[in-house]
Amino acid sequence: MKLRTTLLGALAAASLLAASANCSAADTISITVRADQPGAIINPAIYGQFAEHLGRLIYEGIWVGEKSSIPNTRGYRNDVIAALKELGVPVLRWPGGCFADEYNWREGIGPRESRPRKVNTHWGGVVEDNSFGTHEFMDFAELIGADAYVNANVGTGTPREMAEWLEYMTSDSTSTLADLRRKNGRDKPWKVKYFAMGNETWGCGGNMRPEYYADLYRHYITFMKAPEGAKPLRIASGGNGSGLPWTEVLMREATKYMDAISVHYYTLPTGKWDVKGTATKFTEDEWWATVVRTYRMEWIVTEHSKVMDKYDAEKRVGLYVDEWGTWYDVEPGTNPGFLYQQNTLRDAVVAAVNLNIFHDHADRVRMTNIAQMVNVLQAMILTDKDQMLLTPTYHVFHMYKPFRGATRLPVEFEAPRHKLGDVSAPTLTASAARGSDGKLHIALVNLDPREGLAVSLTIPGATPRNFSGTILTAAAMDAHNTFDKPAAVKPAAFSGARVIQGVVRVEVPAKSIIVLSEAGK
Repeated sequence: MKLRTTLLGALAAASLLAASANCSAADTISITVRADQPGAIINPAIYGQFAEHLGRLIYEGIWVGEKSSIPNTRGYRNDVIAALKELGVPVLRWPGGCFADEYNWREGIGPRESRPRKVNTHWGGVVEDNSFGTHEFMDFAELIGADAYVNANVGTGTPREMAEWLEYMTSDSTSTLADLRRKNGRDKPWKVKYFAMGNETWGCGGNMRPEYYADLYRHYITFMKAPEGAKPLRIASGGNGSGLPWTEVLMREATKYMDAISVHYYTLPTGKWDVKGTATKFTEDEWWATVVRTYRMEWIVTEHSKVMDKYDAEKRVGLYVDEWGTWYDVEPGTNPGFLYQQNTLRDAVVAAVNLNIFHDHADRVRMTNIAQMVNVLQAMILTDKDQMLLTPTYHVFHMYKPFRGATRLPVEFEAPRHKLGDVSAPTLTASAARGSDGKLHIALVNLDPREGLAVSLTIPGATPRNFSGTILTAAAMDAHNTFDKPAAVKPAAFSGARVIQGVVRVEVPAKSIIVLSEAGK
């Protein structure tokens, strides 16, 4: 499957023109893109994904088995494979999440018909037949071209269990475990680039205190052994979004034993876990509540980075936001434990806002994993039996591909802010970078669901050339793709950037994401 950016239909084009007409001189926002002050490299792993044994993500979403009538390659859905390869997923986290804290890797190897069946106590109480295990995950990661991020079980596991799993996956020796891997169909060892010790150990991973987990982490990491040249990056289980004391303790006690520390944050429109808000048919106030709350991510990465700087001024240890995204009440009529939700233009805006924040902190934030890949929370893809569609969030990740591995360029501007109670969020966010090919790339996101904005960009250190790009927008705030209309929300070509006397002028419609790339070189 080859995905193509297409022109807007007549109705969408009319909507764009109307939105642009609303931009006035008073709305103009001046942005300075500091091409003369290049910053950190934007690690491609910032665009990472997450696949947990949850709902219809693994089973039905990715894995249907070799005997399925749904077209597949060795049991993996061909349509999903093609979409993910087109997206270029850099890294994939598995098997969880909370599921990892009860996962025994030995139950997911060997003949599938002989693997034990267990109850998934975290997600829906359904039976897990372990037909998707280590071999299936590692094969899938290779199939889509993603680096493997494996999460070890610290909640109910042991250091021995962890060490033997790593040996099974990475050893090129003739040990019993390496030979067992060969017997099960994999001759060469796999490359496990990332390996985490536990998940949410402050909550579903054990309800631990940071001091206890710091000691436990040091205990486990002592036995994390892999061949030279194949040692994974070591990830410590960090706190929740507000968990600064957790980060403080871990950095104080275990900095030299880790390569990264994780942090999790989910955007809830209401800020309440019992009633989170709906994925569709929301009000303008709910739109803004979501936008304002997703900006909490800026505080999270800034404040956690400050704590890390106290113990790691050289920024050797990465901050991995390995769970993030929107979390709504599940779609009516679906299993509450499956976390299935629709994905609208609002989610696309949330994704773009967070990606811009991660770019701004690329010196410390080197991996993130949106939750989750297929059919769960803020998914890239939704499936229904043999049908598949791409969500607005998928399209944002695809539009932002030029930023992967590019050099971040600081952007300076003041945008109007929308206030919600005691907090507020800007109505515009922007990001800029220079690609390895020397081209400039600029992302502009108008968070206002009603008003368009006029933007002027000056670029010290560069002579602006013509820009081409793509835009994602729609007439309705909750516009989304369905299996009846799978392309209701999709990117369109954008040619509205004009270079006039060295200044780039762009009219940015309401509730839109625009990514511009410099033409030629």
